[in-house]
Amino acid sequence: MNNIKIFFSILAGICLFVSCGNGNKSGQKGKVTDIDGNVYSTVIIGGQTWMAENLRTTKYNDGSAIPYVTDEAWTDLKTGALSWYNNDSAAFKSTHGAVYNWYTVHTGKLCPAGWHVPTDKEWRILTDFLGGELVAGNEMKATEVWNRNGSETNSSGFSAIPCGYRNFKGSYGSSGKSGYWWSSTPYYDNAWYCVMFKGDATANKFYGRTQSGFSVRCIQNR
Repeated sequence: MNNIKIFFSILAGICLFVSCGNGNKSGQKGKVTDIDGNVYSTVIIGGQTWMAENLRTTKYNDGSAIPYVTDEAWTDLKTGALSWYNNDSAAFKSTHGAVYNWYTVHTGKLCPAGWHVPTDKEWRILTDFLGGELVAGNEMKATEVWNRNGSETNSSGFSAIPCGYRNFKGSYGSSGKSGYWWSSTPYYDNAWYCVMFKGDATANKFYGRTQSGFSVRCIQNR
């Protein structure tokens, strides 16, 4: 009897260590499709399932259109809107995805059904799993586009690229130098986001104006 108990104790420990039977292994890849028909690669990182590409949908998951705003009206918006970097979808849609103001995020309808824009806490779970904010950026950056002496490993499979931003005044900048990704977590009149810069290893969290245009990665509901 004691031998049987010992056997099952060992088996339970093995299953716990390797996430036995739940298919929840870091590095495992998959696909998800948005309402526009765009197909995205996905990856499991530390028990969370993330898109490995930036969102590029032009519709909410209920089928309603997200307004496309290219002019200075962007500055005064208090409702959801998107644009493409430099207003050039041909050049940037497939690589950069769209930039969305935070009001699109706040609708709760931006990601495909069964997915959502990550909270600030979920971003922190990710970066903690990858060693903390001071080093996680190197584990998340696509190796072919940041060009920092080979220090970017993309060991997580997150495949971040430096897509830049659209600021709250409507101007574009920093493509090739930095990447910004929204969280769904507000902070007074602002909202939290994750940012990575060319030239360092960090994946830091800051808060910014809700009128800003940043990239979006979705995370699967649990």
